[in-house]
Amino acid sequence: MSSILSVSQLNRYVKSVIESDDKLNGVYLRGEISNLTLHGSGHIYFSLKDDEQCTIKAVMFAGKARYLKFRPTGGMKVVVRGNVTIYEKTGSYQIIAEEMLPDGEGALNLAYEQLKAELQKEGLFDNEHKKSLPTFPKKIGVITSPTGAAVQDIFRILKRRYPIGEIVFCPVLVQGENAADDLTNAVKRFNKSKCANVIIIGRGGGSIEDLWAFNDENLARAIYECDIPVVSAVGHETDFTICDFVADVRASTPSAGAELVSPVTVDNMLMQTENIINKMSMTIESRLQNEFQRYERVSNSRVLSSFEDIINFRKIKLDLLTAGLKIAYTEKVSVERAKFAELTVKLDTLSPLKILSRGYAVAKKDGEIISSKEQADINDNIEIVLSDGSLECKVTGRK
Repeated sequence: MSSILSVSQLNRYVKSVIESDDKLNGVYLRGEISNLTLHGSGHIYFSLKDDEQCTIKAVMFAGKARYLKFRPTGGMKVVVRGNVTIYEKTGSYQIIAEEMLPDGEGALNLAYEQLKAELQKEGLFDNEHKKSLPTFPKKIGVITSPTGAAVQDIFRILKRRYPIGEIVFCPVLVQGENAADDLTNAVKRFNKSKCANVIIIGRGGGSIEDLWAFNDENLARAIYECDIPVVSAVGHETDFTICDFVADVRASTPSAGAELVSPVTVDNMLMQTENIINKMSMTIESRLQNEFQRYERVSNSRVLSSFEDIINFRKIKLDLLTAGLKIAYTEKVSVERAKFAELTVKLDTLSPLKILSRGYAVAKKDGEIISSKEQADINDNIEIVLSDGSLECKVTGRK
């Protein structure tokens, strides 16, 4: 009888056989993603299935998944390169993915469209969040590579058009693995230090791979959160990046970005200044001429030539006003006194004492006026108020 194997021994043996087969290492598979799980650790668990509904489990570990340029989704058709192996615990075989590419569409283009749609949905591209560029910035921040034509073009145009502006240059990587982090940190440093009134961020043209750092999500969010207006000047006029959409202003080229932050050239500034000076001179000259003519009119007026007559005339007018005021006061007092006397007569007529003097009386019980016989009982003490005093009485009967 042959030796009896345990399940673990069998799975381990099959695994060694599969993994030693060169045809199962570096194999390419085409299929549709299903049962996708994006684990918090960074690992990606999924299955691949084809048109015949055959399925194989797959996993891409975090170390490889972090280099993906797109976000895998369920139902997406992809091409995977990896090694076939056995998961000993369950005895099921799977492929460990080393690379993954969208089937029929470039990974970078797909990643670009995915991120663009996501950020647009969040509102990062909305015009209501865009800030206006300052007309006369004192300090202009520049974020780009210290080498290449872009930085030279920006510096040349700023010095020619706007030499009074101070350039605050932050050299960064604009291409390669660490370029996105470099760009993001530069924007954050400017925002934290507030050392510029406007920022130009960009580089010269290139392929989508060359410009990919400007499609980074962290960079987009840093620009969105920046309190300083940002001008995106990436590539050529036909190149569009995520940075262009989230920035406050998009420039078609780095040179155009420099022109945008310096909209007024030195010659234009001198011309405007000269026009302002001319207008001020004309205004002052016109004002002086008007005041001189006014002085001439006043100097020749009767007010200054016959000042004493004017004073006497004012005194007479004041005396007339005073006399009129006294007459009006006397008449007003007389009218008010007549009204007061009339009201006094009416008030006296309505006085309760006046009514009592004509033979009427008021009956009270416990200090309260009684107006009905039902309010007093036999033997109750009541008070009869007359015009000249009151009587204390006792009720002996009611009629």
